[in-house]
Amino acid sequence: MGKEKTAQERCRESVPALLQWYAYNARVLPWRDDPVPYHVWISEIMLQQTRVEAVRGYYDRFLADLPTVRAVAEAQEDRLIKLWEGLGYYSRVRNIGKAAKVICERYGGELPADYALLRELPGIGDYTAGAIASISFGQCVPAVDGNVLRVYARLTAYRDDIRSESYKKQVREMLTDAMEAGMRGSKTKDTTPGRFNQAVMDIGATVCIPNGKPHCDVCPLSHLCKAYAEGLTGEIPRKAEKKARPVRQRTVMVIRCNDHFLLHRRPQSGLLAGMWELPNVDGHLSAAGVKKAASAILSEAGMSGDVALSAHRIDDSRHVFSHVEWEMRGYRIDVADEHREEFAAPKEYAWMTSAEITETVGLPQAFRAYKLQL
Repeated sequence: MGKEKTAQERCRESVPALLQWYAYNARVLPWRDDPVPYHVWISEIMLQQTRVEAVRGYYDRFLADLPTVRAVAEAQEDRLIKLWEGLGYYSRVRNIGKAAKVICERYGGELPADYALLRELPGIGDYTAGAIASISFGQCVPAVDGNVLRVYARLTAYRDDIRSESYKKQVREMLTDAMEAGMRGSKTKDTTPGRFNQAVMDIGATVCIPNGKPHCDVCPLSHLCKAYAEGLTGEIPRKAEKKARPVRQRTVMVIRCNDHFLLHRRPQSGLLAGMWELPNVDGHLSAAGVKKAASAILSEAGMSGDVALSAHRIDDSRHVFSHVEWEMRGYRIDVADEHREEFAAPKEYAWMTSAEITETVGLPQAFRAYKLQL
């Protein structure tokens, strides 16, 4: 009986096997046709916490509207958010805007061809920097995300929490060594670091899947996989149990006056920072309570004096953020005032038509159930 392979040996031997598999099984994705650093950057940020199928249309639309880094740097934040509308996690696109300004100021509008410099840009972490550095610049740097951690946890039968920083560091170190050594032994002509990183991404997304039984029968790593050999693929990877998200009750108001709707801009910090939203308050209010709350909001928005209004229940809704859940009760508020235009709303409020909202405002996904009321 031969000596059992070490974790590092399994990692090294995985590289040529994955490259050969990728040559015939790579997913056809629009951002892979032309690995321009800007294109790779935008696609990788979009793909964070978002399914590939959902990203395709957003990617094409974003690049059509903002074809260069400089165009992003010059765009207003509201425009960026509108292009991002529906993808969620809007801090991602805000950081794209911030990073674009830095890239123009420091690097002449071109992403730097250096992992360490990429890592310093707003919103670019270890994974994204590794993806750009390897795919666009051919640098031997791993791009370690959840897919990669899962694949190599199974490959080496790692039994502890894969989300720990110590394990992420361990995998990055093993893969850096494996990429340098394993590619030299590959018989595939396309042995670039970027192709290897994308091969691991594809294996994790289509074969060594996160939910359900992995497709070990078609996996090019099954002969190396310790979890497969020991019948542990259903138990690995292991993750520490997440804390339950707190649930918050909110009352959402679609406030209409003539053909205009009232929007509120959130504070520049915290959840949905700086985004336009439908007015909402804590708790689930009754019809009488929501009229009182709406009157207070209208007063803040510049409608002083008595404002006649009516309140009608509309659909309830629920939205899950990364760290909190909203259970929303909806009301349509009709304001009986023909002179809304006489009141100047402060900057945190705006009256807009349905067309204006559709064309210029990126409403958070939390309010998607109420967009039909606009």
